[in-house]
Amino acid sequence: DTSSGSMILRTVNAGDDGISGLMSFTTGTTSSGTSGEIDIFTGQATNGKGGDVLVSVGSGTTYTGGDIVMSAGLSTAKLGGTGGAVSVTTGHGHSTSSGAFILQTSDAGTEGVSGALSFTSGTSSDGNSGSISLFTGAATNGEGGDILVSVGKSKTDTGGDVYAIAGDSTPF
Repeated sequence: DTSSGSMILRTVNAGDDGISGLMSFTTGTTSSGTSGEIDIFTGQATNGKGGDVLVSVGSGTTYTGGDIVMSAGLSTAKLGGTGGAVSVTTGHGHSTSSGAFILQTSDAGTEGVSGALSFTSGTSSDGNSGSISLFTGAATNGEGGDILVSVGKSKTDTGGDVYAIAGDSTPF
């Protein structure tokens, strides 16, 4: 018994003055009910590592590299409708550690700045704006996880600052 076959979907390379072809996966609309899902799964491995799901964007030699954009669905319901959530969860380790969640920008080139990380909740015209929560999990037989805030140092200028600013109130 050997490996199963591969399936490769791709567009062909562009010519000297064109762009390569688009690849689109779209479910149809519905007037009553839920529209269809798009599922991407890798199979289980009994005696090995589960397969990866890789999303990678091509580099640009003249302009910027391509973007990865994830956007949950909006709701136009007048009552009780909320926008869709974006949920990313690392894998559970049955008898060992759970998977790490790493969110970082790449190092800058020789004449640029490294990319910013921004966590912002949306504004609200009637009600509270969303909160941003940062927690570590409880430990039954061990030390609770730390929260570390560290600012980069500089070889030629001052190190970065840490700001904590509480919200102000503007009465009508």
